[in-house]
Amino acid sequence: MIRRTKIVATLGPASCANPKVLERMIQAGVDVVRINFSHGSREQHLKHAELTRSIAQSLGRTVGVLVDLQGPKIRIGEFEQSRIRLKIGDPFILDAACALGNQERVGLDYKELPNDVESGATLLLDDGRIVLTVTKVQDNQVFCVVEQGGVLSNNKGINRKGGGLGAPALTAKDVEDIKIAAEMNADFLAVSFVRSGDDIRNAREMMLAAGGKSLIMAKIERSEAILALDDIIDASDAIMVARGDLAVEVGDAAVPALQKKMIRAARSNNKVVVTATQMMESMITSPIPTRAEVSDVANAVLDGTDAVMLSAESAAGEYPIESVAAMARVCLEAEKEYLVNVDRRQPVRPPASIEEAIARATMFTATGLKIRAIAALTQSGETALLMSRRSSKVPIVALSPHESTRRKVTLFRGVYPVEFGDGLNDPEEILELAEKELFNRGIVRNGDIMVMTIGEPIGKAGGTNTMKIIKVGESITKEEETIMENA
Repeated sequence: MIRRTKIVATLGPASCANPKVLERMIQAGVDVVRINFSHGSREQHLKHAELTRSIAQSLGRTVGVLVDLQGPKIRIGEFEQSRIRLKIGDPFILDAACALGNQERVGLDYKELPNDVESGATLLLDDGRIVLTVTKVQDNQVFCVVEQGGVLSNNKGINRKGGGLGAPALTAKDVEDIKIAAEMNADFLAVSFVRSGDDIRNAREMMLAAGGKSLIMAKIERSEAILALDDIIDASDAIMVARGDLAVEVGDAAVPALQKKMIRAARSNNKVVVTATQMMESMITSPIPTRAEVSDVANAVLDGTDAVMLSAESAAGEYPIESVAAMARVCLEAEKEYLVNVDRRQPVRPPASIEEAIARATMFTATGLKIRAIAALTQSGETALLMSRRSSKVPIVALSPHESTRRKVTLFRGVYPVEFGDGLNDPEEILELAEKELFNRGIVRNGDIMVMTIGEPIGKAGGTNTMKIIKVGESITKEEETIMENA
């Protein structure tokens, strides 16, 4: 219980082909695994989720599962020779009716592109490596001229500069994949290419209809999402700063300031935020990160992100374990310097609930007194989330009898899940046993001051209404102390 910033690692051949690799990744610091539904089958996805949970349990750890939906395939088709080279000034056609492409044209997986563009529009292919200007649109064909050339290969992505492509966030494949996510009891569901809060509300309805209880995460990667950010955050449980496609649409120079803005907005609205894309990209082929990557991860930590994410580094790279270890090392070092005080940037407003009032009071106490730890006895994890929105070095231990709650808090910054309280219903007994739990784990020692929060009646979700300040050891007898220290 040292590192507060959480690590999300994407699963793939590099991390799942050998269970020992995944085990070592978890030991190195993975808190949540990401299963990318753009690749693989239902059977593979279910197997990877089961494998993760089995390994985590054997290690005495709790690891969350994040399902990432593919979203719309806004891509070109394939070429006869797999790839071509375009030069500046070349004419080129994006043709929705073309089967196999050549030097003059290529087909489209996204057949609606001719309806979404007009003369003068700028199209960015392959993450902006190829730049085309639309000269005219005729029937199924988009006529272009090459402004920035290079090698173009099969199935590369298409973005429109400034946004405006009308593909819906949830495709028919996504609708079926939500059912698979519900089947595996995914803890988090990430919706790709979100344009508005309605995309998130629709995904939530589908998840609930499928019997799932995943927290819904909006991936912010379209320029339209920036304009609708408040609505999207309001509809979501979490957001992901997905810097790849976002940088293509809004320009790479705009992304750092937007990242800070999104992290601030998420925290001030009591939502979780993950920072992603190319954080340790060089470690796909190198055992150490670049200095720029180290600074990138550290700055996200200092901005107040809940989690940082590995993509190809852990899914297909040569050094998945080293990538996790490097990210953990950077997070720890950045946290020594401590956060910019996010609280000062948050609007002063009355608490929205009794839970939030207790959470604020707890964090105020934690910063005012030399508090060693906070024990949040929680059914839903909501109190732990509200506490984690306030900057503090004090660890928040989420004590819960529910496995789903413990997995959910794996993404909350500074919150550590512990199994506790199953079958208990007497408040005094629970508080005493909770103190002993933290004592046994070495989180607190005799003489430390800790804070506990609990709700009455016991077992009611969303009912935290009590904060108690405890001096550790006052309720523990000398005989009990000797037994626990010798255990």
